[in-house]
Amino acid sequence: MEFKDLGLSEGILKAVEEIGYKEPTPIQAQAIPAIQMCRDVLGLAQTGTGKTAAFTIPMIDALAGGRAKARMPRSLILSPTRELAAQISENFVKYGKYHSQLSMALIVGGTSMDEQVRNLERGVDVLIATPGRLLDLFERGKILLADIKILVIDEADRMMDMGFIPDLEKIVSLLPPMRQTLFFSATMPGPIKKLADKYLSNPKTITVSPPSSTSANVEQYLVNVTHPRAKTATFIKLYEQEDVKNAFVFCNRKRDIDEVCRFIKSRHITCAALHGDMEQDERTAALNKFKAAEVQVLVCSDVAARGLDIQGMSHVFNWDVPFNSEDYVHRIGRTGRAGAKGRAFTMVLPSDEKALGNIHKLIGKKIDVLETAGATPTEAPVPAPSVQQKARHHNRDQKQNHRHRRAPEDLDDQVDVNNGSFGNDIPSFLQKK
Repeated sequence: MEFKDLGLSEGILKAVEEIGYKEPTPIQAQAIPAIQMCRDVLGLAQTGTGKTAAFTIPMIDALAGGRAKARMPRSLILSPTRELAAQISENFVKYGKYHSQLSMALIVGGTSMDEQVRNLERGVDVLIATPGRLLDLFERGKILLADIKILVIDEADRMMDMGFIPDLEKIVSLLPPMRQTLFFSATMPGPIKKLADKYLSNPKTITVSPPSSTSANVEQYLVNVTHPRAKTATFIKLYEQEDVKNAFVFCNRKRDIDEVCRFIKSRHITCAALHGDMEQDERTAALNKFKAAEVQVLVCSDVAARGLDIQGMSHVFNWDVPFNSEDYVHRIGRTGRAGAKGRAFTMVLPSDEKALGNIHKLIGKKIDVLETAGATPTEAPVPAPSVQQKARHHNRDQKQNHRHRRAPEDLDDQVDVNNGSFGNDIPSFLQKK
């Protein structure tokens, strides 16, 4: 099957062709026809499967014939984070290239509310929002949700992890009952299944890949280390043996991320950190440098990196075995995307035996062990924290006591969406001159 067989408009087909795509991914092949038939959809799919395009492409065609009223968006896409919201908007820009009559707005935290209100007043066909900022604007009377024809709930399981379910339920209660609902999640725990059952009517259920599966494009290896301090020398040996184009390095604890990043820099490897205790401009700069290939390694937490779509990622290094088995699947899913090959290495301590066993059980196989010479704990100690770093950790501990209910929008997973691709003054699929 090719995109031309899906009954899409000429404008969509031209945009898809210019991007270089010919055949839809499995989730696109199943979801696009169902959405075209105005059916509700329940999609269970990992990131990297083409899920976002699976709903953006048919939404563009569905909305092309109408016109939005001031402060009354015609469709709503709820995303747990600013970065994921920005990636969704990028899809609309790409595939909506020849539907410039349609308009779009990002309603997310960390950006100017005044600009967002002005965009809404012009009328938007597609509203992409994080729950906290959307409710804030609604409670201020700046937005009306009575004309929503299509609702998309993206990354529902992550919404739950971040504590957004009460906000989500309130938002849905404000929408017209006669609407089309598209519900996507990487996993389907009990509470998410109940939510899907509540909001979907006779949905087309699409399961592309079980959430426990890992991509066949990713070669996975375990590397045994005898002591936590041996990880530094082990990492450098792996790095020097591999042809690393770019890489994520995952740590379980935010307090370790800066220290690991400093160590990597001390070995003359370009590196940046990404976690929630950094200031907003620091997080934005780190991600932009990594995307622009100005730094080769990004050391980050699970929440910071989940859902980030970085093209051409060659390697993933797990500095720590993740606490949650499903996080292992999400971590190594950063590489081996879009048919490319990738490699993932996990450093394992003797104390990680139980966590590793849970991962093997989840993915249904044992990961190969890479035989490598062990490093002693004293070979490559992590540099001591600087005075500035100690101050940052102290300030972090002080601030943690003052976070309020909607704090997840300002935690690990957030970066500023205004990074050059989009701005608050761009309310349409194409930049207005």
